Amino acid sequence: MKKNRTKIDFKYIANKFGALFGLILLSIVLAIMSPSFLKVDNLMNIARQSSINALLSIGMLLPILTAGIDLSVGSILAISIVITGVVTVIWGMPPIIGIFVCLLIGAMAGLLNGLLLTKLKLPHPFISTLGTMNVYRGLALIITGASPIFGFSYLINFAGQANVGAIPISFILVIFVCVIFHIFLTRTATGRYIYAIGGNKEAARLSGIPVDRVLIIVYTLSGLMAALGGLVLIGRTNAASPIAGLTYELDAIAAVIIGGASFFGGIGTVWGTLIGAMIIAVLRNGLNLLGTSTDIQTVVIGIVIILAVYVDVLRRRSKN
Repeated sequence: MKKNRTKIDFKYIANKFGALFGLILLSIVLAIMSPSFLKVDNLMNIARQSSINALLSIGMLLPILTAGIDLSVGSILAISIVITGVVTVIWGMPPIIGIFVCLLIGAMAGLLNGLLLTKLKLPHPFISTLGTMNVYRGLALIITGASPIFGFSYLINFAGQANVGAIPISFILVIFVCVIFHIFLTRTATGRYIYAIGGNKEAARLSGIPVDRVLIIVYTLSGLMAALGGLVLIGRTNAASPIAGLTYELDAIAAVIIGGASFFGGIGTVWGTLIGAMIIAVLRNGLNLLGTSTDIQTVVIGIVIILAVYVDVLRRRSKN
């Protein structure tokens, strides 16, 4: 009996801290292979590089917790920042209004995703968000004439450019957002509803949970986080491009799954998602330090994603 208890505890530790152990092991290997990896400048560069994906991934976590997905986050990022560019650079409005407009556009785009899913009774958000992914990207290209907008003010660039000491403001923003979303998912009724919907949508509906309302909130927040990631991207590039955010949704999905969330819904944490985003950033940074080509990096990331999904499948089988 005692032996069985030890085995169960081991599974619990592996499920709860597996992503963290993976990040630590990966960091140790890269530190051995590249002396530059543990330098402060490089570590802060990793924090800076991971910030945009981390913000999008935290938003992506919510749909995945409900056994859904949001393929439009990269396009939402693009349309949010180009409209911000129009408002502040072309129309000359105050930067604070531009920041508000950016977040508002992101939230409204996410809201539309939620409404399309719930009001049209589409079978899966893959369909609605695949459609809006193209709509939002097309609108971004139309609005700008397929040309980037340059010349943003310091206030708009602040989140992506500024530092507190050596620590990027963007990474501090990520930690703050993680705390807020952790509290939201673990301490509020809506957060518990999100997990319940992912566990069994029909059972959640029969138990009185307002499933449609919760899903609308989920996709609105996903769009809002995409826009917030866009503000950080503006700061890093001082530009708003209509092709910004291409394939960002794939990295966000990868971070969520690598961080221990389940594609089947109901399982996942904010901190695991952050670790997943860090693993992707550390892996890319380490491969760059080792002189690995971008093509090979893409292959490696793909293999990591497949392994993460396979682990999720094995975990699900062990519970059945």
